[in-house]
Amino acid sequence: MKTNQRVVEIIRRLKKKYPLVKIPLHFANPLELLVATILSAQCTDERVNIVTQTLFKKYRTLDDYARARQQDLEADIHSTGFFRNKAKNIIGAARMLRDVLGGNMPRTMEEIIALPGVARKTGNIVLGHGFGIVEGIAVDTHVLRISRLLGLTTNETPEKIEQDLMKIVPKSEWLHFSLLLQTLGRDVCKARARNHAACVLSAVCPSSLP
Repeated sequence: MKTNQRVVEIIRRLKKKYPLVKIPLHFANPLELLVATILSAQCTDERVNIVTQTLFKKYRTLDDYARARQQDLEADIHSTGFFRNKAKNIIGAARMLRDVLGGNMPRTMEEIIALPGVARKTGNIVLGHGFGIVEGIAVDTHVLRISRLLGLTTNETPEKIEQDLMKIVPKSEWLHFSLLLQTLGRDVCKARARNHAACVLSAVCPSSLP
């Protein structure tokens, strides 16, 4: 089976197994999604959702983040890890949005990755799930690991893996492809304990073959 055909089969199997897949982060607007995605780096979505449940009540507007004291925001997001850098990036992004972009969230990849703390993964998530604008495929740790296990790429960096995936995944599936692999990763294809017997991709995954 050719790679493109195998990708179509992978997507078909995943959609059948996980028909209601959706972004796990909780948010009410693109700004909240941006903050939540920055916090999700090296942190579980479950922990981020716990933190943002309180955070989004305290910081309701762009100006709230832009005027926040670094040490206060660090305390508010401490449990997500790497809190100093995350706080710095959130405040920096908010100030850039307010002072340079007139309070408007960017709607192109080129503009959004100019914000502090925003690389292509975060850009893809905010553009795709915040505005329905799809410019690429969000590559997080699940997508990176599983796409390599599936033999869809031999690269190791998110940027190169994204480029490989964009060549073989139909563009109409780019937004949900990441969510499908993330869901598989949380369900049965875990980093430390892959359950090949319960995986719907076992027949089309090189890593499950004897």
